[in-house]
Amino acid sequence: MLVLLLLTGVYYAVVADMVSQWYEDPNYSHGFIVPLVAGYFVYQRRHDVAGLTLDPWWPGLFIILLGLAQLSIGWLGIEFFTMRSSLIVTLGGMTLYFFGRQFFAFMFLPLCYLCFMVPIPYIVYDMIAFPLKLFVTRISIAALKLMGVVVMHEGNVILLPMTTLEVADACSGIRSLISLLAVAVAFASCLKLSWRKKVLLASLAIPVAILANALRVIGTGALAQYWGARAAEGFFHEFAGMAVFVVAVLVLVAMGSWLARGTQGAR
Repeated sequence: MLVLLLLTGVYYAVVADMVSQWYEDPNYSHGFIVPLVAGYFVYQRRHDVAGLTLDPWWPGLFIILLGLAQLSIGWLGIEFFTMRSSLIVTLGGMTLYFFGRQFFAFMFLPLCYLCFMVPIPYIVYDMIAFPLKLFVTRISIAALKLMGVVVMHEGNVILLPMTTLEVADACSGIRSLISLLAVAVAFASCLKLSWRKKVLLASLAIPVAILANALRVIGTGALAQYWGARAAEGFFHEFAGMAVFVVAVLVLVAMGSWLARGTQGAR
């Protein structure tokens, strides 16, 4: 209990600030459910705990110290990602130090899954989002031209006769990519698949998210051709974003079901 109180005292401000970002930044609103999913992983395998040998492993203390050092460095440099991710390192070290390597192996997936709750640095976010925006723009322009829509583009800006559309970060796929990866890993972990197929299913979240958002841009461009800027604003824009994410999740579910059937057929 004392250890938990100390951990809470050390990381309270760090976690509180991270939760505030989940609430304010739509890119990381999935952060609220990540700890719940990680907890579900533990609950799902709760019966396996009885067969584990609890053998505290003292080298785990060095990992705890590493996590606390990472926290200190992040605090001195005001680097939020370093501070926040140090919590996972510290939790891993505590698991090894107090419960041993078998229990750490049991907790490995839930601990790794917690990485999805930590917002990535904006410099990394921008490095990923910018080329994705250009890629989605090129795909959308090619598709719109095939559909007979008169269109041009400059960078990530799509020029239509009646309006101009900008492929912003939300339309690049980066927002849904992060959330969809979290969903894909959780879904793959719940299926009885080989680890190769689980990795494959999780990896498929990347092209699915990108192509789904490209379809969103294509649909918006096609509608804007006839209804102007109204098609890219307000309710339609928000609804399209939610609809695209739901479709992407359904595609992943279908792929996972197909992989699972293939596994059962092989048996």
